[in-house]
Amino acid sequence: MSAKSPVLDDLAGLMTGAMGAARAAGEEMKTAGQSRVRAMIADMDLASREEIEALKAIAVQALERVEALEKRVKALEK
Repeated sequence: MSAKSPVLDDLAGLMTGAMGAARAAGEEMKTAGQSRVRAMIADMDLASREEIEALKAIAVQALERVEALEKRVKALEK
């Protein structure tokens, strides 16, 4: 009973091919989705890390200046 059925061999070959095609389609969908997300992010006109850091530094300087001015006002009010 070691004879193989040609029908089962054909079916196994078809299943193997289908699995390969499904895997390839999945990878293609993943790549297309990633490309679309990257394009959407690029279209959003987001600020870069450097721009955010520069704005934070400006805000800190402004806050320090406000605090210094508040101290001067208190001193003048006495």
